[in-house]
Amino acid sequence: MNTLSVVIITLNEARNIRRCLDSVAPVADEIIVVDSNSTDDTEAICRNYANLNFVKHDWEGYVGQKNFANSLATMDLILSIDADEALSGALTQSIQSVKNQPIGNKAFSMNRLMNYCGKWIRHGGWYPDVKVRIFRRGQAQWTGKKVHETLALAEPTEIVHLDGDLLHYSFYTVEEHRRQNEKFALLSAEDMVEAGKKATLTKAYTHGAWKFVRDYLFKAGFLDGKMGFVISKINARCVWLKYKLAMELSQKQAK
Repeated sequence: MNTLSVVIITLNEARNIRRCLDSVAPVADEIIVVDSNSTDDTEAICRNYANLNFVKHDWEGYVGQKNFANSLATMDLILSIDADEALSGALTQSIQSVKNQPIGNKAFSMNRLMNYCGKWIRHGGWYPDVKVRIFRRGQAQWTGKKVHETLALAEPTEIVHLDGDLLHYSFYTVEEHRRQNEKFALLSAEDMVEAGKKATLTKAYTHGAWKFVRDYLFKAGFLDGKMGFVISKINARCVWLKYKLAMELSQKQAK
């Protein structure tokens, strides 16, 4: 039987972490929480769980923080999960099955289902949001820049898709979505400038408009009703804002 380390990074996740920990408890042989100095009840909640190693570690970006957390794992397999995510019942059963079978050079993916302001979102490019989240210890490393970290797997690796959903409780209010997108837009703009990519107003408007048309119409965001429109609009603005901020940063550097 394979053993499983569940790895989570946190910062002020008191409203989410209990749901996450309750969902992984049936399959976890150890739980590692790497916390970047939360000021809420995150630590107190985590301390109530058996087999949980709570480690404080100064924030070093999504990539660095997740790789540090993975380095603390001691079991055969790692499940990397965010504090605002949880396993569905079907996914829990799939993971238990994985623990009971020979793994070889395999990693495991799953569909991620978003809960947005209390509504499950199944269109607009948000579902199925396939993520590889289970892999052998030492088999993978997080890579990327300031946002949108990706998992780089050792070669060769067979990706096996699991039944069930990874439930993502993404935003409780529309305003939270707006604020996060503004943060990500700035980080993405900084990445663009550092990579030497040129941003123009034309690109800002055309890429932003295309993002809305693609998600709301071509990817059927309209089938999610009012929330589908809101999501598509905010995400389109994020693209527009990324290019606008990249222009401003480039102009500052040129002075």
